[in-house]
This record gives sequence, C-alpha cells and structure tokens, in this order.
Amino acid sequence: MNRARKTLFFITLVVLIAVVPGLAANASDGNPLQGSLEQALVLAGGESTNPREYDPATTHGSGNKLVFSGLVSFDPHLNLTPELAESWDTNPDGTVYTFHLRENARFHDGRPVTAQDVIYSWERAASPALQSDTALTYLGDIVGVREMNAGQAEHITGLEALDAGTLQVTIDAPKPYFLLKLTYPTAFVLDKANVDSGEEWFRTPNGTGPYRLAEWLRFEQITYEANPDFYLGKPSIPYVIVKLYSGVGIRLYESNEIDMTGISYFSAERFLDPSEPLHDELVTGVGLCTGYVVFDVTQPPFDDVKVRQAFSMAFDRQKYIDVVLSGRALPAIGIYPPGLPGFNIGLRGMPYDPDRARQLLAESKYGNNLPPIVYTDAGIGSSIGADVAAMAQMWQQVLGVEIMVENLEPNYYYEKVIAGQHGQIFGGGWCADYPDPENFADVLFHSGSAQNTGDYSNPELDALLELARVEQDVSKRIEMYQQAEQIIVDDAPVLFTAHSLSYQLVKPYVKGYVFTPIDVPIERYMWLEGK
Repeated sequence: MNRARKTLFFITLVVLIAVVPGLAANASDGNPLQGSLEQALVLAGGESTNPREYDPATTHGSGNKLVFSGLVSFDPHLNLTPELAESWDTNPDGTVYTFHLRENARFHDGRPVTAQDVIYSWERAASPALQSDTALTYLGDIVGVREMNAGQAEHITGLEALDAGTLQVTIDAPKPYFLLKLTYPTAFVLDKANVDSGEEWFRTPNGTGPYRLAEWLRFEQITYEANPDFYLGKPSIPYVIVKLYSGVGIRLYESNEIDMTGISYFSAERFLDPSEPLHDELVTGVGLCTGYVVFDVTQPPFDDVKVRQAFSMAFDRQKYIDVVLSGRALPAIGIYPPGLPGFNIGLRGMPYDPDRARQLLAESKYGNNLPPIVYTDAGIGSSIGADVAAMAQMWQQVLGVEIMVENLEPNYYYEKVIAGQHGQIFGGGWCADYPDPENFADVLFHSGSAQNTGDYSNPELDALLELARVEQDVSKRIEMYQQAEQIIVDDAPVLFTAHSLSYQLVKPYVKGYVFTPIDVPIERYMWLEGK
C-alpha cells in the first residue's frame, strides 16, 4: 500500500493483501489456461468502481505493476534497479539526468518504447486537464512540471528527447531522492495510441510490464499471461489469476482455491501458534507504514495547537492497539516507521496524559466550549469503524467531547479528502512509496504539498524541509529530517496511532516470495514448484 499514496493507508485495514490492484481489460474469447491452474499464481481481489484508480497517472494506490512499468523500480530487497532505462548518467551538480532506454524495451503490441513515449506520459500526468493529485508530488522536481500543471506552459521544459533511445531530464535542484520517486505509478510509461483509443482505454492496456492482460470477466476473474518479450526476460510464472469477489481470503486459501492471502490481525493469533498446521506457511513483517488521523488546522477548534495537543494526549495508544488491533501493531509516536532511514528511537512523542489533556483544552482559546466536531471516515451507511469508535470514546471520557461521524463512499474517499470535502477530523495514514524520510515529512507536511490534506503550515518546518531536499551529506540530511519530525510532533497536526504489522499466508509451492514493506512487482521474481 505504498503510495502513496499514493497511496492512503487505513489502519483498520492494514493487511498485506496479495491482490493485483485495480486492473483492467475487456473479456476475451476462451480461457487461456484451458482449465488448468497448475501454471497459475491464483490470488483473490476486487474491483474499484472509480475509473481513475486504473490509470497510473491518477491512481492513489501502488498501481498495476504487472501491466505497466517505468524507467526504474525496486527489487524485492528494495534496491533501485533499472527498468525501461538500462542506465543513466548525471551531470556534476546532479541536476541533469540522461536516461538510456533499453533497445529491447517494447510495449505489449511489439512497438519499441521511445524517449518521446516517456515525455508524453509525464506531460499527460502533469496536464491540468487530467487533474492528477499525484503529479506534483512525484514529478514536481522536474523543471517545468509545475508550470504545465498550472496551465502556464504546453510542455515540460525539463524534458528533452536527445534521440529515440535517450531522454534528458533536468530537475530544479540536486535531490538525492529524485530517482526513487520515479518508481511510483505516476512515472509509468503509457502508449499514446492506447490512451487515445477511448475513455476506457485502460480496459485494453498496452503496457510494458512483465504480464499482459489476457482476460477480464467482470466481477469474476482477471487473467494475466507472462509477456514473452519482457525486456528483463519472460517471468517464470506463466499466468496470474485474480478471482474477484470470490469469498474471504483465508477460507479460499484453506480450501486451496488461492495461493496467497493476507490475513487480519484477528486471525493472526491462530497462525502464530506453532501447533497450527499452517503455521509454517505464515510470513510476517513490519510495514513501512504509519497510521494517523488528521486534524484540519483551518477549521475550529483545530486551528488552536492546544486543542490538537489535548486530543493527542487524550488518546491511549497502547489501549487502542490492544483492543482495536488485537495487539498486532507497534505504537506510533511520530511519522517515521521503524526500518525507515531517519527513524528516531529518542523522539519525544505526545504521551497519553489525561490531566494534561484537560489542562491544555482549558487553556485553549475555546476552553470547554468547542464547536460541533465531525469525524469523516471511509465507510458505508451509518456503521462506525472500531478504530473511530475507540477514539471517539476516549475523547468523550477524557475531554467530555462528543464526536459526530460521517462516512464517505470508500472508492471516492481520497478524492473527496483532497478536495476538502470532510469534517475537522478524518482518517489518514501513509505507507512509504520509497524508503526515504522525505516521502513522509516533506510529502505530507510541507505547506506546498498536495498530500498535506490537513492544510498544516509552519514556515520554520518548510524552510528546514527545503534545506533537507538538497543536503548531500547523508548524516546531516537524516538529522534535519529528525528535527522536522520533532516539529511536526509538537505541533500535532495529526494524531499518530500505530505502525502496521503484516501477516501473509503463502503456499509452499510458491517459491521466491519475499516480504516487501514497499509494493514491488514481486510476481515476476517468483516461480511455482510442484503445484
């Protein structure tokens, strides 16, 4: 779930689900598997009703890494690896990148990938007409992207095709994390003719990835077949099948209908027991995710820092984890998850302190006379999630504050949040798109970031983050991001909740599976043995 949010992270659903997100194609005649599943990796999943989630330039998830790809990617060990770009050079000051495309890079229809295809894809993502709320986050370092996104230019001036196989990219300053951003779906390469074929072009995608979409039976099944002309070699698993809305993952796994599945916190205890027959098929890990809820600092009463601090100190984090998450998470007192460069074990968090919380609220400009407060969450109907209910109960017990809860349709929740159509508090969280603290502190809390959904603004923090962007000394850079984290914690624009744990069941015949805290195209690294 990286992305990033991008990838929005919901702490109540934090399970590493082995599904292929939001895929598309039209149904083809015949079954390419001819009834045999022995050559297929079979997963369970669903379909989004929001068409923007199928487009790499507008998705809020990790994108379809089976069908599409970009210049660079991560391998299962989070090493940055060449993809469509075989290699690249940089000028001495680190502001000009020259990418050399692979000679054998092809779209699924056999057409060679060119530098102009990359330019088209990135200009499309940055175009104001597309209204992508991830373009500036992941491509905004390129000279001219912001001007094009604002409608002030027709092209991105920092992009130039030196020839069909060579792309020159100029960024606005030397930034150590620039290449990492290009792993995000916004930077994936698309075929213009495919996109121009109609509004639902994504249902017949002509991608560059390791798998081609072979069949899509809506609400039933999606089938992918290995791309024999994939530039890094044909994947070992011939087919990947996603069964749509076919039942509960753990039940499908136990009946041998699927080969991998994520399991919930509530089910984890069973499989962690060494006496459980499926215990050896459980893979666990710590995700690079941080759960939190956002305070809209432009709306009363959360425009007062003391109110925000009071709500944070009225939250019993450990009790929340024990009750709501069955104890299967790590407490989050700051923004960086364990395992991320910059994680600070000495961070001064906002502790659970009911007396201090009540004192802060009394000292605020609102005192105990707060306006009505609405918590916006992703949900259906009038049902309230256990996480929201737990927080609301804590705030009522400690502060005497009543919270009203409203649900937004889950498939459009993030777009509504970006548009500001939410209450004073709303669900949030973030999983790393790339392993760098800039992806958390800068992307989420700089006042100019599109992902700063609570409209938090601190000039001191902005200045520090802008210096950290171009700092080349690794130690100094990490220190700056840790200083930034402390500022964020003290200002309390969000209430940090938990860092997620992952529990995944994987069949013994699925070889090469590696838990990755960031979503990578893992399927192409795996193989089936004895299925």
